[in-house]
Amino acid sequence: MAKGLKVKKGDTVKVIAGKDKGAEGKIIAVFIEDERVVVEGVNRIKKHTKVQDQGGRAGTTGGIITTEAPIHVSNVMLLEDGKPVRTGSKRVAVTKRRPDGSTYAAERSVRVSRKTGKEI
Repeated sequence: MAKGLKVKKGDTVKVIAGKDKGAEGKIIAVFIEDERVVVEGVNRIKKHTKVQDQGGRAGTTGGIITTEAPIHVSNVMLLEDGKPVRTGSKRVAVTKRRPDGSTYAAERSVRVSRKTGKEI
């Protein structure tokens, strides 16, 4: 999970603001520094590409490509069991294994639902 962002790649989210409000999809990419995410099937744009002649079959054909553009992370909400939820974090105790085979106790941070308290 990215520092400061409550969502990560592969999460299912719902768009809560903008022209695609109400749409649901999976996060394809996360841009941490811009605080933006690319959601599958949301914020589709048409991109005009030029023909690039690189000789032989290596050249690309031009045309209009439809692709997803990034949207701000504040416009999406994480889904848990099909319902939007707010998230928090909690430290849980885990047992880790060293390369030599011995084990030790440690803690790790996990995302939890604010509504149910379950780990996401």
